[in-house]
Amino acid sequence: MNKTKQKLKNNETALGGWMLIPHPAIAELMAGEGFDWIALDMEHAAVDLSVVEQIERAVRPSGCDLLVRLDGVNPVLAKHVLDAGAKGVIVPSVMSAEDADRMATAVRYPPQGNRGTSLSRALDYGRDFADTIRRHNDEVFVAVMLEHVLAAERADEILARPGLDAAFIGPYDLSASLGIAGQLDDPRVLAAEQKVLAACSRHGVAPGYHVVAPERRRIDERIAAGYRFIGCSLDTHFIMQGCREMLRK
Repeated sequence: MNKTKQKLKNNETALGGWMLIPHPAIAELMAGEGFDWIALDMEHAAVDLSVVEQIERAVRPSGCDLLVRLDGVNPVLAKHVLDAGAKGVIVPSVMSAEDADRMATAVRYPPQGNRGTSLSRALDYGRDFADTIRRHNDEVFVAVMLEHVLAAERADEILARPGLDAAFIGPYDLSASLGIAGQLDDPRVLAAEQKVLAACSRHGVAPGYHVVAPERRRIDERIAAGYRFIGCSLDTHFIMQGCREMLRK
């Protein structure tokens, strides 16, 4: 089974790295360090579909799952990245139960969804066609991002929809939607986060959070707060941190 999905089903924490630099060597390096998943960002980085396939090939030997953050609620792009071999999608800017339904069905083959079949590498080029489709519907991973205060208000109705594995809070976008961009410790931001956490608990969806600072203590703080699907900083931040440490006097 999808490693990330299995860990979350077992009520364990799944830690992931985040990629803005779309190069297979970056993916190979990060995956080899033991992340459960790697998120390739197609919302805020210059990533095309051919790169998705190369990066999936780079992370696969490590047993790490490649997830792709889409550019929005985009069922067509979701099908493309899954055909390229991604194990699941992270969907930004989900605002409604209808958005969640669209994505949960777009990534699954009938009868659970409406994804078109193919002889792509996701279906092992047609080998064991029927069994591969069955296993895919069980294993595909879907995380929705609740990044706006209105999405947090609607968390219960969104997360009640079937087929969702995790709900990812986008703290920076959430703060911006409240008119206090970057003020992540503001009580209004924290209150919105708690609404999402509570809804996750009620509906059996793993709560997620992106810890941007490359500091282990911040990850541990989020785990203690109840988050189990955690993005750990960014490839760009890891490089900057290494440079700063080297140049520090």
